[in-house]
Amino acid sequence: MTSSLRQRNLLTDEQLKHLPAHHPLRAGGTADSPMMRALTGRQSVHRPVWFMRQAGRSLPEYLKVREGVPMLDACLTPSLAAEITLQPVRRHNVDAGIFFSDIVIPMKLAGVGVDIVTGRGPVLDTPVRTLEEIKNLPELEDSALDPIREAVELTVKELGDTPLIGFAGAPFTVAAYMVEGGPSRDHLRPRTMMHAEPEAWEALGQWAARTSGQFLRAQIEAGASAVQLFDSWAGSLSEADYRRFVQKHSADALAMVEEFGVPRIHFGTGTAELLGAMHEAGADVVGVDYRLSLTEAEQRLGGGIPLQGNIDPALLASGWDALREHTDQVLAAGNSAPTHVVNLGHGVPPSTDPAVLTRLVEYIHTQTTQHE
Repeated sequence: MTSSLRQRNLLTDEQLKHLPAHHPLRAGGTADSPMMRALTGRQSVHRPVWFMRQAGRSLPEYLKVREGVPMLDACLTPSLAAEITLQPVRRHNVDAGIFFSDIVIPMKLAGVGVDIVTGRGPVLDTPVRTLEEIKNLPELEDSALDPIREAVELTVKELGDTPLIGFAGAPFTVAAYMVEGGPSRDHLRPRTMMHAEPEAWEALGQWAARTSGQFLRAQIEAGASAVQLFDSWAGSLSEADYRRFVQKHSADALAMVEEFGVPRIHFGTGTAELLGAMHEAGADVVGVDYRLSLTEAEQRLGGGIPLQGNIDPALLASGWDALREHTDQVLAAGNSAPTHVVNLGHGVPPSTDPAVLTRLVEYIHTQTTQHE
């Protein structure tokens, strides 16, 4: 176990002193849950599991409450965001809730024109591509995050001793959307900006890091017991470009919540070659996508780092025998890490049968329960 992990794994009063007194980690509600034990390098009664995108598209109850409600409106309606966050915890018995929101919410609350277009994803009214446009971006006011705090508080109250994981988009992914004006296959424009207009890229990266960090802080202050920084598009970068143009901004976002002492997970897709650099940005736990085995990830990270991952989402529709065999392989590979949080190597596909996820959680718990 590394010295940094030894320092963080107890969740001591000294580490958590900056959290509100009623926070679930300080009040004793979630600190010794299987999820928090694994995230802080401690063994637990069973291998904890949660799924990225568990709160949403695959659940009939989600589709029912979202009927006629635009995505960003759902995210910014506290009672609805709380209900959607709670739905998979009730149904699947996962070991944590993941806050229902979207990575563009901070820019939306700052006043940037953005919406979620069905079938396409986040689309900005106007792309941000020049230094002047970046300098004119509005700053995110702390009070604008009050709906987020209210939603988290409502959720945490219902979750009890089950922890809530907060999240934000990593600065590169957020900035890539802003430069492209929407989703992109190759993210050519932001990758070009890094080299052609480094001053503009630096300013945009700083803005994205500030807003993502503020978003994470608000969730932690309201009761989130851990946070995850999602870098959906970092896999399009070389390691050299990541280290030169991106790592410092992710580090800045993660540093904005370091004082709280909560575990910080860093996850990206297609980032097998970047795992070391992503960990160095300030992550306590590294998420691994389905392209790389956890055993190999542990070796690339040099050992001693709690890992999260990495069941291939495609296997959810492959039949139980294939899924079970694959899950056994992931669990075995997870033994190489000091602790392992089971997750998918990306999000839950919308077409997933919810019963498969429920059965999978039960299987993982049963297979990994520690008997005295």
